Amino acid sequence: MDIKNMSGLELLTAMSDGLLPAPSITETIPMKMDVIEKGNVKFIVIADSRHLNPVGGVHGGFAATVLDSVTGCAVHSTLDAGISFGTVDLNIKMMRPIPINTHLFAEGRVINISRNLGVSEGDIKDAAGKIYAHATCTCSIIRPSA
Repeated sequence: MDIKNMSGLELLTAMSDGLLPAPSITETIPMKMDVIEKGNVKFIVIADSRHLNPVGGVHGGFAATVLDSVTGCAVHSTLDAGISFGTVDLNIKMMRPIPINTHLFAEGRVINISRNLGVSEGDIKDAAGKIYAHATCTCSIIRPSA
């Protein structure tokens, strides 16, 4: 597979289907793509003993990494082949402590895509729909120079 000729949606779908390797961050932060659609992605995530802060709670970096991933992937899913992106702003609100060893669901949704910016939002919830964290994200859309 030539990833340079794949749209963002095609690339993410190939990763989700196991045709391309998952990004290495998924070894550090357990994230599995569950739904990949244009402008919307859903991951299954789980914090474990590797993600604890000094007082025994799940470190805020866990939620930050998960939310950066789902909001970025939502933007990526809308991009044509050869176009990439980079996060320029990530604003996170922690609603309650992330539980350890619990399957959670992270979703990212595109709010707006323009030529140069992608704006998305995301959240982490449990199976009952209780929200643990929410984020908004702005991505710079990087186009090849002419």
